[in-house]
Amino acid sequence: MSDTLSELKACDLLTQLFRARGYKIARNVMFREYGVVFHIDGWDAKARVGFEFLSSEDDDHDDLDLEEYKALMMAQQRGELSLFVIDEVEPVSEADLVATVNDFLDEVELARQARGGKPRAPKKAAKKKIAQRKKAAKKKPAPTRPATKKPTKKAAKKSAKARKR
Repeated sequence: MSDTLSELKACDLLTQLFRARGYKIARNVMFREYGVVFHIDGWDAKARVGFEFLSSEDDDHDDLDLEEYKALMMAQQRGELSLFVIDEVEPVSEADLVATVNDFLDEVELARQARGGKPRAPKKAAKKKIAQRKKAAKKKPAPTRPATKKPTKKAAKKSAKARKR
């Protein structure tokens, strides 16, 4: 299991990924909302986005019990916050974590835009990746639809006259 990440390495990677997307992540912040009190591993208070890596290293399983987790997830469903929670019980590689976090952050961004919020300004490295994706998308030919002709006003009048006869 050499590819499994420790909590420290995972949190460092998560911080890097969140910051690359424009979030101002503060590490090990005391979170006190919704009747839940615990040290969250990474949190952007203004954007209300963060992450928590549950591990036995820091007794996180004792800090955040099932009822508190449910309260946080209910707040997330209401759109009041976005929290990425990962548990050490399921070992994760760096590549899997990166893919999962990017999917999560994409969903957060879509939800933000759906609520009418401005898109986050990604940092330069993320901007390059976005530009590359757009370029690749432009190269793919769009599926073509068969052309359908709409009758012009003159043609419509002619067909109406023909029907009257």
